[in-house]
Amino acid sequence: MTPEAFIRKWRDVQTKERAAAQEHFIDLCRLLGEPTPNEADPAGDWYAFERGAQRTGAGRGWADVWKRGHFGWEYKGKHANLDTALRQLQLYALALESPPLLVVCDLDTIRIHTAFTNAVQETHVVALDDLADPQVRQILKWLFTDPERLLESGHKNPQHLPALLGQLFGAMRQGGPFGADIIDWFNGGLFDGDDMLPLQTADVATLLELARLD
Repeated sequence: MTPEAFIRKWRDVQTKERAAAQEHFIDLCRLLGEPTPNEADPAGDWYAFERGAQRTGAGRGWADVWKRGHFGWEYKGKHANLDTALRQLQLYALALESPPLLVVCDLDTIRIHTAFTNAVQETHVVALDDLADPQVRQILKWLFTDPERLLESGHKNPQHLPALLGQLFGAMRQGGPFGADIIDWFNGGLFDGDDMLPLQTADVATLLELARLD
């Protein structure tokens, strides 16, 4: 599917969320040259539509699309409140293995929220007409192939990281939310203080390497 055909088709669609969501996502896969969930993972073990999830503090629900280690994706109808959609997706995040990217979409707009641990959170907004731009389509392709490319901003701006880690340590001191994650309470007083040393780019790179260790 060409960008022009995708934009033309979805500009005029007015059907409800449930009727349009999977077709929109399949068309997006065709646009980006990516396999659909059923093509890539027929068993639905790591990439699937309608992934069942236990919502934090609530009952069971469904994420519209999920790809392990990449994203959780929530659709809403046109002109819907995407902040509400994001809060709904955040309730699923733990059950979805804490994907690094949380995506909400109302068919006219795609909003990508980064949810990397120990990184400044970013939001990337892609409007329907923006898909004519190859650079915008590349950002979307990273969703499917290389989600950590959306982490570059935090690496390039280490001055933000001490404040972010202070928030993390505060959550560890009391227990509570940190981004899309719910942090357990850490007993023993180690995190009673949340002061952080200033960090340079090389320091952040070292932390990223350590965070990838098992």
